Amino acid sequence: MYEQFYGLKEKPFSLTPDTEYFYRYSGHQEALNVLLIALRNGEGFVHVSGEVGTGKTLLCRQLLKLLQEDCAIAYLPNPLLTPLELYQAITHDLQLDLPEEASLQQLCQGIFAELVRLRKMQRPLVVLIDEAQAMPHRSLEALRLLSNLETEKEKLLHIFFFAQPEFEQRLAEDNLRQLRQRITFSYTLTTLHPQELSAYLDHRLQIAGFDGQSLFTPGAVRLLHRASYGVPRMINLLAHKSMLAGYGKGVRRIDRKIVLRAVKDTTRELKSSPWRIFRPYSWEINLIMVVVAVTLLAWRALQ
Repeated sequence: MYEQFYGLKEKPFSLTPDTEYFYRYSGHQEALNVLLIALRNGEGFVHVSGEVGTGKTLLCRQLLKLLQEDCAIAYLPNPLLTPLELYQAITHDLQLDLPEEASLQQLCQGIFAELVRLRKMQRPLVVLIDEAQAMPHRSLEALRLLSNLETEKEKLLHIFFFAQPEFEQRLAEDNLRQLRQRITFSYTLTTLHPQELSAYLDHRLQIAGFDGQSLFTPGAVRLLHRASYGVPRMINLLAHKSMLAGYGKGVRRIDRKIVLRAVKDTTRELKSSPWRIFRPYSWEINLIMVVVAVTLLAWRALQ
């Protein structure tokens, strides 16, 4: 592929969440700050939401990486669990020695005993749940009941939800109002700002081994942001395709024309993006503004 051509050790814009490539742009940095402050304040439930492609899984894994030395962690990448499977997954991550046929009550008692032990060691237990919007109602209720394992003065368990926006719609339902009331901290992930994109691209390229000036021209960067709406996953997809096109043409620097080829090859994915309706400078809005301006000029001329 293009790695050798551009002097890279690996592909810099893979869609696989890799914490080595984690870039602290404003949205991810603010989300991390909220999560760490909530943990420091002893909050029980925290919720981070974001559209598809905004980097929720990468953020979750980065938090796992940051906390693993000071906290006990239970990481649940698959939320499709029954209450029994949920408790089993937590006890498995905590490496508790419990019989395989243990009941819900026995698992709960084992978790509580571990929470008490961890408290004496000043190591809070943090449960990270990715794709929480898919978790069954009974399992969400089991999590709420598990959070009742606390002392009179402090919480022993901290649960962080990472979910798509539809999770907020589920929380608005009456049967989850008790869980909703316990979520004291929340944050909605934003996309990259135009001025952040160039540094984001350079960061990933440098991690991949690129040694040189900016690979993407300013015009290419502007088009990348305009076409991707600033969504990290779409940026990675377009940047990867742009480098493929650049390699095919034998050029050492990616310009606007090459990015345009990548955009045309990704039309279906771009049109289906939920961020499309929020695009601030789309041609549709520009057209409306032109029509309004012409109408006002014609009205004034008639007056």
